[in-house]
Amino acid sequence: MNRYLIAGLTLMMVLWAGSALAFFSFFSGGYQYISAAELNKRLEAGDSLVLLDICPADKFAKGHIPGSIETNAYPTQTPEERARLDKGLEALSAGSDDIIIVCPGGGGGARRTVDYYTAQGIDGKRIYILEKGLREWPYETVPKS
Repeated sequence: MNRYLIAGLTLMMVLWAGSALAFFSFFSGGYQYISAAELNKRLEAGDSLVLLDICPADKFAKGHIPGSIETNAYPTQTPEERARLDKGLEALSAGSDDIIIVCPGGGGGARRTVDYYTAQGIDGKRIYILEKGLREWPYETVPKS
């Protein structure tokens, strides 16, 4: 009897967890986000990842996460801006490291960047958007403007 109860409760928890993931995925538009705290933890641990900064040149000059690839593609709306994302595209395609898109606010420009890279054949499971963007980055590695 207890065995059936435990199996039933386990099944309910698995179904609930799957439903919760589907719920949050729906509201994130299918995009993957990484918090500033999680990214900072991965940077401090020396995890292998690619930081792709799409901020405008003046914002990048004022402060960026060290090691970021500067593209100045924000807001990635025009063909010219999207073409700036081609910087390092071959290396991004060939690699397997997670790619973190850093933009001013973590919104539309970052989502358009993800869409562009997935259209170029990069696995979307590797691409994350810095939640709330660089504006909300609370760590000293990026000076506040």
